[in-house]
Amino acid sequence: MIILASAALAVAATASPAVKGAAVPQWQDCGDGLQCAKLSVPVDWARPHGPRTEIDLARMPAQDPQHSRGFLVVNTGAASTVQGVRAQPEGVSELTRWFDVVLVESRGAGDRGSAAAVQCAVARPDPLRLVLAQGRAGWRAYARDNAAYDSSCRAAAGPAYDGLTSWQVAHDLDALRAELGEPRLRYFGSSYGAVYGQAYLELFPHHVGRMYLEGGPDHTEPDLAQRLTAQARAAEAQLFSFRDWCRRHFGCPLATADAVKVYDALSRRTPLHAGPGRTVSARRLATSVHAGLAPGRWPELARAMSEAREGDATKLAAMASQAGEGAGASLSAVSTPESVSGAMLCHDFMPAVLGYRRFLAIETRLREVAPRLGWVSGRYEVARCLGIPRKGAPSWPPHVPDPRHGPTVLVGIGRLDTGARPVGDIPGAVVLSHGDGRDAYLLQGVSRLRATCLRTHVHDYLVNGTLPREGTDCPGELTAGMYP
Repeated sequence: MIILASAALAVAATASPAVKGAAVPQWQDCGDGLQCAKLSVPVDWARPHGPRTEIDLARMPAQDPQHSRGFLVVNTGAASTVQGVRAQPEGVSELTRWFDVVLVESRGAGDRGSAAAVQCAVARPDPLRLVLAQGRAGWRAYARDNAAYDSSCRAAAGPAYDGLTSWQVAHDLDALRAELGEPRLRYFGSSYGAVYGQAYLELFPHHVGRMYLEGGPDHTEPDLAQRLTAQARAAEAQLFSFRDWCRRHFGCPLATADAVKVYDALSRRTPLHAGPGRTVSARRLATSVHAGLAPGRWPELARAMSEAREGDATKLAAMASQAGEGAGASLSAVSTPESVSGAMLCHDFMPAVLGYRRFLAIETRLREVAPRLGWVSGRYEVARCLGIPRKGAPSWPPHVPDPRHGPTVLVGIGRLDTGARPVGDIPGAVVLSHGDGRDAYLLQGVSRLRATCLRTHVHDYLVNGTLPREGTDCPGELTAGMYP
């Protein structure tokens, strides 16, 4: 692979490199129709002549190179964008009709077998442990294991560990923009990739071209209790969305029933039988259904709840073991337990480290506002950073650009995405509302849904600069096609 010489950037946006003289990378074939390279960048952009690290890049060439409109940089928010696209190229491959698509990894992530991918020696503990823990001992044990995971990541990453922040990634993106010879960055960011896009918007507003951000996690509320309350209410509302979807689909096993009432009846019957010698407690029931509220799992959840209603909760119990990050989990949330990707969020948005007693007080409030299962999301959120030492205050955001002079970007907000960022917190943004969950654009591509409302508007914006009209609302095209 070619190591690309990075232009020297200072931390301030005004000191970013000039495009003049930037060299277009010479890519090398690396399988699956991709061409790969590496970008060498400073570990800390405040010290541009200090230690360096490498960023993995992969290029999907335009279908018609003679008519390519230039480079479109993509980060899907996955633990590895490149590996994710290798596995499911249909998510972004349609973009090569117009662009040379450049997949960029975030720091610590990397392509298969790459030295840029940091592998922590200790696996991150399963957040399900904290969700099911009912006492102080379980809370403390989880915190110790999460601290051990963090320590092993720090040892594996070395000096680059403290550079795992979205603002360092934003500088990496600007260095890449310059190396590609683009005066402005065209960017597609989904899930956590949208956070990198917003950081770039804040630091380099005058270098922003067309930018589509979808499903960025909402960490704009500085008060942790209020943020957890909002997430709990959103997850609770998801149960009612699932019920309404099931009523509209004849193939749903609960189509003639009220899924919310079925859940309530199952709660009253706990513990539920789940195979020889196994039962499902009320807490595990809430966790299992919460896990199934990710829109892509609705058919599976409907079958599991139907079987539990008939006396066998085996499949429902198994859903809790696949909970991941809960109802907001999606294509881009997938990562290995040894991935360093979890550290990025803690460095960006590290909340005050909660004691067990204080969290129980918050959880009591969550149970009041989201009594069925929304309260579960609080433990999933806290599990991310519990036990990880806090290094000063969170740095979000460094500054906010003046919306009167900043660029206009397109933001996709899914009604079924329980953790999406409110558009009002991104100055100059135009909202494209849709009825699916997180990663809807990517998942529609994987499902080979081409001419959807969402994808048509995204393409019209990225290719022609045409923004959707205010109030545009696309239907839920993924959920609509789950049952015949």
